[in-house]
Amino acid sequence: MAYQTYPGQAPQPVEQRPVRVRPGFGLRGPRREKHVLTVEDLSALAFPVGDDGVVIGLDHQQQPAVIGLFRPSAFEVVLVGGMWTAQLIALRAAATGARIAVETGRPQAWAPMAQAAGGGQPCVTIHQVGRLGAQGASVASPVLVVRDLGARPNRSRLSAAPWQTTLTVLPYLGPNASRVINSADLVGLQRVSPQESELLGRLLSLAPGDVSALPTLPDNVTLWATRMRRQYVMTNQGEAETQVLGGPRRMD
Repeated sequence: MAYQTYPGQAPQPVEQRPVRVRPGFGLRGPRREKHVLTVEDLSALAFPVGDDGVVIGLDHQQQPAVIGLFRPSAFEVVLVGGMWTAQLIALRAAATGARIAVETGRPQAWAPMAQAAGGGQPCVTIHQVGRLGAQGASVASPVLVVRDLGARPNRSRLSAAPWQTTLTVLPYLGPNASRVINSADLVGLQRVSPQESELLGRLLSLAPGDVSALPTLPDNVTLWATRMRRQYVMTNQGEAETQVLGGPRRMD
């Protein structure tokens, strides 16, 4: 308690206010002048930044096409296509700092990509069918789980988790394709037979033009579809990716 004195009076106690501390920020620092912009100056704050994610190719306007793979909730992706495209997506996801866990019955086909990814860091792991455990995904360490189990993948034993995305690869449509596709948030479609194209058209409500185009797509073109949007993407690999994966191919 502090005291304040006046001539001819006894010292009077003076209440001292406690220093205000903002939780998480410490003491209030020196005051600065506020930055003020006029309405006319607001346009100068525009930045040419698109969605963040993994660049998977170019759209029909030759602009980068990006998939936001990692989100604060579980995300399911299905690719009806080839292992080459799946491996390219996994390789580029690893380049962004994500961990890749591959559940596959053909580990020898994934080994070269796993060895090349991460610049020597063990960011890609390969697991036998049914042997994939919890991955501990987080915002600082997102995980892409690739399920390469043929045309009849069993149900995953791995629980859905935030910042964990599952990419299921279907080389062609099997008996349980409808279940797998209907549960997906995003579906990638590469070249399929006319019969498969008709079924996909019904499952995804594709336009007639898309249904007729699917059987004729080149090896490096994918139609990415949600319930609301459709986008064709042409994937062109870099020199380093070509050395690891070779050229585009629909089947392996």
